[in-house]
Amino acid sequence: MDVFLKVAIMSEKPTYEELEKRVGQLEDDLARQGEALEELKRFVERSQDVIYRFDLAARRFVLYNQAAYELYGAKDGTRPTAKTVLATIHPDDRDDVRRAAEESVTLNRTGGEVDYRQVRADGSVRWMHDRWNVVREESGRAISIEGIVRDNTERKQVEMELHRLAEAVRQASEAIVITKTDGKIEYANPAFEKITGYPLDELIGLNPRVLKSGHHDEAFYKNLWNTILQGRQWTGRIINKRKDGTLYTAECFVSPVKNEAGDIVNFVWITRDITKELELEKRLSQAQRIESIGVLAGGIAHDFNNLLFPIIGRCEMLLEDIPSNEPNHTNVEQIYRAAKRAEDLVKQILSFSRRTDHKMAPVRIQQALREALKLARSTIPSNIEIFQQIQDDCDVVMADPSQLHQIAMNLITNAYHAVEATGGTISIRLKELALTGGDLEGTSLGPGKYAVISVSDTGYGIDPAVMGRIFEPYFTTKEREKGTGLGLSVVYGIAKEYGGDIRVYSEVGKGSTFVVYLPILSDISTAVATDKAVTFETGRERILVVDDEVLIARLEKQMLERLGYHVEERTGSLEALKAFKADPDAFDLVITDMTMPNMTGDRLARELLSIKPGIPIIICTGFSEKLSEEGAKAIGIKGFLMKPMGRKDLALMVRKVLDEAYGT
Repeated sequence: MDVFLKVAIMSEKPTYEELEKRVGQLEDDLARQGEALEELKRFVERSQDVIYRFDLAARRFVLYNQAAYELYGAKDGTRPTAKTVLATIHPDDRDDVRRAAEESVTLNRTGGEVDYRQVRADGSVRWMHDRWNVVREESGRAISIEGIVRDNTERKQVEMELHRLAEAVRQASEAIVITKTDGKIEYANPAFEKITGYPLDELIGLNPRVLKSGHHDEAFYKNLWNTILQGRQWTGRIINKRKDGTLYTAECFVSPVKNEAGDIVNFVWITRDITKELELEKRLSQAQRIESIGVLAGGIAHDFNNLLFPIIGRCEMLLEDIPSNEPNHTNVEQIYRAAKRAEDLVKQILSFSRRTDHKMAPVRIQQALREALKLARSTIPSNIEIFQQIQDDCDVVMADPSQLHQIAMNLITNAYHAVEATGGTISIRLKELALTGGDLEGTSLGPGKYAVISVSDTGYGIDPAVMGRIFEPYFTTKEREKGTGLGLSVVYGIAKEYGGDIRVYSEVGKGSTFVVYLPILSDISTAVATDKAVTFETGRERILVVDDEVLIARLEKQMLERLGYHVEERTGSLEALKAFKADPDAFDLVITDMTMPNMTGDRLARELLSIKPGIPIIICTGFSEKLSEEGAKAIGIKGFLMKPMGRKDLALMVRKVLDEAYGT
């Protein structure tokens, strides 16, 4: 009856049929609404998302679905409460959730949302996203909160992964750039800014062509773009130009990015600045080449010194025998000088390969530089200005003074040849410098104090094409009569031997600067002591000379006999050992070559010392890596001579060893 009354009110004069029809429609509508309501209720109950209504006045949940009960219900089966809900929220997130809810109510907001971690009963942690609306009266007073809580763990993990990826890209040392298909930059990470010098805000919208250096032709870039536009990755090296105009070499990977349809939408450029790596590789390769040549030079030096020794020794004796007013005296003197120049050449070869022993002592570089400058000034024309800036209080280095002189003269001579034709300026500087980690890139130096020698010229500079070879022995761009190509290699070898390094800076048309770093001696008291001076005297002792080279054995015998000694010679180590075994007391001293067939000099020395402990032995060598002066002393050998030695060197060593052995 109530339905009929309602229908009657809705119509002024309906017929019975009309009333009956309308009643039927209303009943159908109510049935459908009931079904829809039931379906909505079932949907809410089946939902894996938490659906709730929280009454603010009663401070309790007045509506919640099964998911809410499962997530927030108490263990005893009671419905969820504000307390049980807060208990499941991670302690570090509770204040954030409470604050977000309170602010949406008190600040008159329509709703709010918050992410938080929920700790499940099994101890697992899930990320939840709570989104709600605030229900208010017409007056604006909030009466309830209605919301949905969704498990957002997978999405959160994706977000975190994306964040980590984005952070990795941002912090990567490689430059990472994303461009459109037309090449315009959409994104660049900070490494790209660091490498290129372009600010990030300036890069967006630019085309990478701004980095072109001019070192690649159009075919190079055409091949790059054809490759990536065909959907393939391009890999290669590019010489680019920074914003300040300096060049750098980059190893580059360019990959196309496609959408679901397979169309290219972007390009990703990953580049790594390898300029310093290439420089280090070049220096290592250069050092290896020099090392290889040094090994060869050492082998040649032995044979060459054996050839020079008889020439120099015979010349010395002839100069004593031939009166100075005879023509042959002059001829022999010229032969002697030529042989001594050859001896110096061998020493230079061994210097760059660091295969010679030198008398090391604490030395102030200032004196060696000033001596070299004085000599240079007397030989270099006056139209070439020589500028010097030498730090007087630069501390000492451990060095051989003659080698410091070599460094200075070779660098000054090299600078002179650069300005000889056109005139110009040569600048020589010395300063003490403390190097730290940031100053050492590209060098073999360690942190510490260094004496820094720099020699500059305003000449024609060095062609970049030959820069990598300038320290190679015998490599030279000078005319044949202007140099042997050994000067810079000698400087390189000495610097490396002393634990230092050499760098070169040059620009074609503007000159060159060579900088040598030598470590400052931190404690002068650690310096090695030099041998005490000995007098050049003769003697009457009995000496056994052993050398497989007949000419050398005979020469040493004659040189020593002229000094008054009694000498027997043997041209084989086994023969010498036999003679010594037969009568050990027949000899006061043994002088033996190092490199001999059947038995080397150091092995012979051990055999002789086992027969007669304490017998003084001098070992001679043209060159040997197997035995150094220190190694010889460790065996018990008392003297060490490098061939070719003059009669004076031999006489001094023999007298020194005999006096120390017998106390005479």
